[in-house]
Amino acid sequence: MDDNAARTDQASPAGPETSSVEQQLLRHGVKLGPGGVAPRVFWPALALVALVAVFSAVFTDTAGTLWNSIQSGIVSNFGWFYTLAIACFVVFALFLAFSRFGDITLGRDGEEAEFGLMSWFAMLFAAGMGIGLVFYGVAEPLTFFTSPPPGVSPDASNADLAERAMAQTFMHWGFHPWSVYVIIGLALAYAIHRRGRPVSIRWALEPLFGDRVKGTLGDVVDVLAIVGTVFGVATSLGLGVTQVATGLSELGIVEESNNTLLVVLIVAITLVAIISVVSGVGKGIRYLSNANLVLAGIFLLAVLLLGPTLFLARDFVQSLGAYAASIVPITFEGFAFSGEEGISWASGWTIFYWGWWISWAPFVGVFIARISRGRTVREFVAGALLVPTMASFVWFTVMGGTAIMRQIEVGDLVGEDGVTAEVALFDTLATLPFGTVLSGIAIILVVIFFVTSSDSGSLVVDMLASGGHPDPPTWSRVLWAGLEGLVAIGLLLAGGSAGLSALQAGSVATGFPFAVVMVLISISLYKALATEHRKITRAELRLRTRELTGEIHENFDDVFGPKVDDRIDYALSRNQTMTKRSGRRRKDAHTDADNG
Repeated sequence: MDDNAARTDQASPAGPETSSVEQQLLRHGVKLGPGGVAPRVFWPALALVALVAVFSAVFTDTAGTLWNSIQSGIVSNFGWFYTLAIACFVVFALFLAFSRFGDITLGRDGEEAEFGLMSWFAMLFAAGMGIGLVFYGVAEPLTFFTSPPPGVSPDASNADLAERAMAQTFMHWGFHPWSVYVIIGLALAYAIHRRGRPVSIRWALEPLFGDRVKGTLGDVVDVLAIVGTVFGVATSLGLGVTQVATGLSELGIVEESNNTLLVVLIVAITLVAIISVVSGVGKGIRYLSNANLVLAGIFLLAVLLLGPTLFLARDFVQSLGAYAASIVPITFEGFAFSGEEGISWASGWTIFYWGWWISWAPFVGVFIARISRGRTVREFVAGALLVPTMASFVWFTVMGGTAIMRQIEVGDLVGEDGVTAEVALFDTLATLPFGTVLSGIAIILVVIFFVTSSDSGSLVVDMLASGGHPDPPTWSRVLWAGLEGLVAIGLLLAGGSAGLSALQAGSVATGFPFAVVMVLISISLYKALATEHRKITRAELRLRTRELTGEIHENFDDVFGPKVDDRIDYALSRNQTMTKRSGRRRKDAHTDADNG
């Protein structure tokens, strides 16, 4: 055996069957075990998620008490941290949009974007919000209008209450959540497409911690990301099935919504998601996301035209003004003088949202990073921050404004017990022409939103658990999709009649440790972009100097150096092709070995 062969065997322990992707992962310190997973991440994450799911499903009363206690402790003692962290994320994301880093390409310089604007927007929007828009579209503005947050006088005029309700809703669903997604998504897009790193959250921290991310530190970060993602998707599934069950009951398809029906729906929707998972990412997610965006647009337009159209147009403009005027005080609202009432309200609304968004951050961040190859930093921030935010504002104005106007004029949407989130949407749609048809469309929207979320969420978790492999094992993706359904069942059963509170508690609890990681990722991202900008500036200075001295060459590599590290191909559109080629290489390798 010569030296070259020896070196090849050392770099590629699996011999000739090891693919080029696996060799690149090995160079980054990723060691794949049996089944194609990273054992130091896969097994701890699997054990933790399975333990929580089984514990919640079996010991329902104890689990429900435990989850609510954890949530109360975090809100009481660390709610201020959530509030401050989210505010800083918003400021940092806006800074990136206007900073000198805006022209840095997330890929090779001059590389074209992998997806068109509409497909890109459809995928990131479906992944980032999805079920929550349908579930809370009516319920949240209507709740804030009829039961305003602590500190807001219930004796205020309807106009004042409606403006505050919409401003509070815009705060929960606008720049704040998408700033979280932008930061982690941008940090990962830079690491993946510019630096050639594998898809793992740990690499977003490389500029801060260096090679230490290859060890235990990186393993812990990826495990936290997996657990947060599973709980975030499970929360969405839990919310979605409660609304689907309520919708089926309202339409008379089933007699009542109960735990048995919820479990059956979770199993059924999870099976549909698994089928989508097996079908292939580039095909399944892209087509479903585009179809869902079209269906959501038709649904929204129908409600707009069938409802108080002119009022909604005026309400949108007025709500934007109320949001702009109150964004700073409501962002930093800590309910320091509201006592237990304020803490309880924040626990069920604002702090729950912050925990939910942060628990979703690894999933959404990885996904939008992966589909944003070839875009500049400025395009990424503008697209992922402004467009979904404005779409959310329009959605809540149409859905919530329609409900608020109905409540002011007729007053038949809110009972003695207040607003019931699962019922509010269907009660509002029932007041419009073709309400039954609209209710059916809403149910379909919820199901497709979850399928796309579960599909892409399972892919992200599978990649993290496989060391960042762009085409992780299908069996593992199916396993994680199933676990998301199991966690949702466990949390709903643990909550009993108050299943929603258990779902909220799960998101707040799992989101908190990753909020600390998000702060570190923000620092690391600034350091990475500042270093990159200095390199580009120096290279351009050297180029201008050579131009002035007449020493310019046709090949600029000696001036600029390599623009992008050797990278793994994460293009979604090439997944299936890559899988087929990888399969042929393995087959050829086996054939050669047999012939030999």
